[in-house]
Amino acid sequence: MNSFTQQVEAVGFCRTPFKQKFGIPRQPGLVEAKGFIELSGQYNHSDFIEGIEQYSHLWLLFSFHENLAHGFKAKVRPPRLGGNEKIGVFATRSTFRPNGIGQSVVKLERVINENNQVKLEISGMDLVDGTPILDIKPYIPYSDSIKEANGGMAQEEPELKDVEFTSKAETQLQTFDDHAKLKKLIQQVLAQDPRPAYKQSKPDNKNYFISLYDLNIQWCCVTSIIKVIEVTRLLK
Repeated sequence: MNSFTQQVEAVGFCRTPFKQKFGIPRQPGLVEAKGFIELSGQYNHSDFIEGIEQYSHLWLLFSFHENLAHGFKAKVRPPRLGGNEKIGVFATRSTFRPNGIGQSVVKLERVINENNQVKLEISGMDLVDGTPILDIKPYIPYSDSIKEANGGMAQEEPELKDVEFTSKAETQLQTFDDHAKLKKLIQQVLAQDPRPAYKQSKPDNKNYFISLYDLNIQWCCVTSIIKVIEVTRLLK
């Protein structure tokens, strides 16, 4: 067996609205959430990102840090197959991988360098808040986008559900800054139906909760519609 040992450390950490794994988009670019990559340690220097503004999108290599303690599996149950059929982990984007490494493409909004902190403002991420970033690479359209590629079981975009707000939730939203943007973010996240795959083909009577920024979103699925029940501040 070949062995390979190299010290890998985070070059920065991602700051996102997603405070827990439940509710995070299953792929990048599905939700217009904005966040930041904060470079850390010796990498927190403008030399490392000089010239990066010329690119519209970036590849992020990151660690599935919240899953590392759970190990990996040779076969997993991808949501695309309803969460019932198993296939090989290397044929999926499952988070339970031998080396716990993920890859995601995000949009680069702008570069910020202030108060001795270098940050990249990004959008479209599918990462939990605090995700360690292992590397950053530019997205190159002519080579990274392959028009004739076959996406297998994920060839088509996921079907989205309609999202409605109760009058109580609508009233609560009005009390928050940028409530229109917040409402749009909630709609985009919940339209993906974050419930386990085996539940997505039918309504259930359970109330669910997701955390976005410092907010707690209570919702349920009625027939084929996601209904937001209330939007409140998380208790500290």
